[in-house]
Amino acid sequence: MNDLVPPEFSRSFALNTIGATPRAVTISATAAECAALAARFDLAAISKLEASAKLVASGEDVSCTGALRAALVQHCAATDAPVPAKLKTGFAIRFVAPAAGRSPAEEIEIALEDIDIVEHDGAAIDLGEAVAQTLLLALDPFPRAKNAAERLKAAGVIAEDDVLGGAFAGLKDLLKKP
Repeated sequence: MNDLVPPEFSRSFALNTIGATPRAVTISATAAECAALAARFDLAAISKLEASAKLVASGEDVSCTGALRAALVQHCAATDAPVPAKLKTGFAIRFVAPAAGRSPAEEIEIALEDIDIVEHDGAAIDLGEAVAQTLLLALDPFPRAKNAAERLKAAGVIAEDDVLGGAFAGLKDLLKKP
């Protein structure tokens, strides 16, 4: 996230308010925050985004486990028709202290086990932005409206299942065999 532009859904928790005893928190996005996130993520709408989490400090790191719930409308990947969706997904994030000696613009490689690690600024964690990013990752990357196949067929688009020829025509049958 660009440091000059504040996140659309920011919910900061000061590090000095998070201890070794789990702290339960609940956050929800306002209508304006939902609209801003929908624009950022190219969604038709977000009508609800909320999360509950437990925060636990261990030194300069904060472990966060919880669940997010959202109601939203995506655009069909084939027809651009609205595709309503309700999401409920768990998350586990570890907020870590900034790495010393590394410039923010420096490119780093992230190992698979480090995907849910987020650097904090040394003073607070931003649970709202972490939840927003978790929402983005939970979205269906290719949403399809229920009538997408019929609309595409009416527009003259041939479905993959209807293609009979070509160099790979025989592979379809091989994939179905046990």
